[in-house]
Parts: sequence; C-alpha cells; structure tokens
Amino acid sequence: MEKDISAFRFSALRKELGLTQSEFANELGISTTADIERGKTKISGKMLVSLQVKYRINPLWLFDESDQMYIDQKPISILPKVVVVDKNDSENIVLVNTKAAAGYPQNLANPEFYDSLPVFDLPIPEYRNSSYRGFQIEGDSMLPSLHPGDWVLASALESMDSVNPNRMYVVILDDAVLVKKIMQKPLSNNITLISTNESYPPYDIKAFNIQEIWEVKSKLTFNFEPMNSNNLLMDLQNSMEELKKQISSNQGTLNA
Repeated sequence: MEKDISAFRFSALRKELGLTQSEFANELGISTTADIERGKTKISGKMLVSLQVKYRINPLWLFDESDQMYIDQKPISILPKVVVVDKNDSENIVLVNTKAAAGYPQNLANPEFYDSLPVFDLPIPEYRNSSYRGFQIEGDSMLPSLHPGDWVLASALESMDSVNPNRMYVVILDDAVLVKKIMQKPLSNNITLISTNESYPPYDIKAFNIQEIWEVKSKLTFNFEPMNSNNLLMDLQNSMEELKKQISSNQGTLNA
C-alpha cells in the first residue's frame, strides 16, 4: 500500500525542523506522529491550524496542491524598534555590552531599557544617515576575525533582501544576540548562520524568529598585535628554513 503524499511531506517537514517524532508530537499536542508518517492516520484540521500558526506551513503544500511550503507573509520588519537621540534630535550610537545583551531581545521595544545603556556620537561622515549600534563580542565563534571582548559597530539592516553572505551581522533572535555570517536558502523559510571559527558548525534557524539584523561595519579590538618589519622578516626566514628542511627530506627519500 502506497503512502499518501501528505504522510511523506509531514515526515519531511518534521526532519527539516530538526525534531524527533516525540518532540514534534509534543509541539502539535498529540501522543505520536508515527502513524501519520506511516500513512495510517490522517492529519487533522486541528494539526493543520497548529502547523500554520507555529511554523507558517501552507496546508495546500502538505496535500500536494501547491509547491510552496510556507505561507506568504508580509515582509518581517527587522528595523530597530527604538532609536536614541540627543537634545538636537541627532541619533546616538547605543552600546550593548555582553551583560546587557542578555536582556536586549526581551526589551527591544522598551525605551526605559535604553536609558540604562551608554550612548555616544561619532562625528565621522561614514556613521551618518543610518542607525548604528555597538555590540560587544562574547565567545570565540567568530575567530580569527573577532575576539571575545571586541566591540563591533553595526548599521541597521532594512530587509533580508540586503543580506550579503560575505558580510558579518549581529542577529537578534527572540532569546539571543549572535554575530554570524548569514546564508539564505531559496524557496525556504530557513536561513543558515555561519561562524568563521571552523570549530562551530553552521546551523539553521527560522527567518521569522529574527527581530533585528545589524550589518557589522567596523570593530574596536583590544587584541591588537602590531607586526613590524623585523617580525615579518623573521617569519619569512623561518618559513624558508622549514621549506629547505622539507625539500632535503624529500630528496633523501628519493635517493634511498
């Protein structure tokens, strides 16, 4: 007996969400999804509503009446929810350190929260005509580009259409402030967050869970290690000596 197309797509959806059958069942308020995935139980109207509300799944897609998996929505606003200005109505740059970042996602639209954060003005043309915010780096996932304790100055992004996979962004989720590269997936509601430190694998999130995005424009670091000409020459000499040793070793192997 062939399985219904809805069973295949229901199973594919669960796997894309990265959920076990038990976890998916809990999300939908049922005991198990196993019988649905085997085609023994039909998807109920209540489950269709849950899938639409929780994950924006297009019911027509589940029943092979549409190729569009997710429901069309109005573009999600990722612009800043609050801006801070001085007495001359010029916008200030708010600094969000690692401690403040813990409460930042929950207070995006709370003006009183911003009153507790330091602000400053940067009288440089490049930092005009846009909203900027400073964020302190926590963790080592963006090494070697960004070190723990570094600060980045980032400009507000207007829409996901402006995302460049080669740039770094401060991504504000419902419960976290992250600095990552972003890779968008065509015809998918998922986006991939990428660290520059290869020890951290990429992972997917739902685009509609993003509250704000800030494009990193510059950084302030306290890990500056100047490289003078003597150091460069020494590094070059060491590299040449190592290369000579490798060549000599290879020649010895060939002669043997």
